[in-house]
Amino acid sequence: MEIRRTDDATPFTTADGSTIRVLLDADQGGAREQSLAEAWLEPGQSTQRHYHARTEEIYVILEGRAEMEVDGDRREVAPGDAILLPPGAWHQITARDESVRFLCCCAPPYSHDDTFFD
Repeated sequence: MEIRRTDDATPFTTADGSTIRVLLDADQGGAREQSLAEAWLEPGQSTQRHYHARTEEIYVILEGRAEMEVDGDRREVAPGDAILLPPGAWHQITARDESVRFLCCCAPPYSHDDTFFD
C-alpha cells in the first residue's frame, strides 16, 4: 500500500504557471496510468490558457472560488465542484478574491511535453 502525505511532497511550478505538489505518479508512489496532484493559485492568479493533447484531467475544488474556462465556456467554481477537462480542450482557471486549492487528476500522468499554449 502506498500512502503519501501532502506535507511530504515538494511544491513546484508547472508549465501553465500553477504551483503543485505531486501526491502520486510514476515517480512518486508508482501510479503508472494516472497522476494526482494538489494545486493552488494565489488571489487573482491564473494559469496560462493551454490544452493537453493526450491527457484527460479532472479538477476538484477544495478551497476558494475561481473562474474556470473550458473551450470558451466560463463558470464560477467553488469547493465541492469537479470539472472534467477532456483531451484537446483549451482551459484556464483564475482564482477570485481568495486563494484557490484543488486536486488535479491526470490520465495518462501529467507531462510538461503534453502541455500546449496559444
